[in-house]
Amino acid sequence: MKKLKLEELGRISVEEYKFSEKLPIVVLLDNVRSLHNVGSAFRTADAFRVAKVYLTGITGQPPHREIQKTALGATESVEWAYFKNGSELVQQLKSEGYTILVIEQTTSSLSLQDFKPQANSKYCLVFGNEVSGVSEDIIEFADYALEIPQSGTKHSINVSVCVGIVVWEMAKKFI
Repeated sequence: MKKLKLEELGRISVEEYKFSEKLPIVVLLDNVRSLHNVGSAFRTADAFRVAKVYLTGITGQPPHREIQKTALGATESVEWAYFKNGSELVQQLKSEGYTILVIEQTTSSLSLQDFKPQANSKYCLVFGNEVSGVSEDIIEFADYALEIPQSGTKHSINVSVCVGIVVWEMAKKFI
């Protein structure tokens, strides 16, 4: 066994990425305050070919040095857009046929591994603020709340880690 060099990984170019087939998933970052979490979400979106990243509210936007530090160029490959009002964006996405999945602990949360995406459907995964979670005005329009099962003493997982877990779990169901 030997570690592969970057040129041995067979990665596609940014141009090839832009025209490649994407997962029927978009990521929405709702008032995420840490620019490192934003950059990490972009990098995860690139890794799994998420269709688009939406940034709302106070969420920082590229270009920013702190986002680039963790994104490592993924802001160039992954399509993204900023909307001031997250609930208006969610309503627009619903009208475009997206199923809205908030990643949040609610009275009706479904365990992540139990969610079964439907073929030929599109999904918007909503991740919230590091302290207050997904905004109530977005939860109001959610089709489902998904929760990552946890058994430790903490009640939450860092946003960037959460994005990685949820996108990977969803990607497995489409691959």
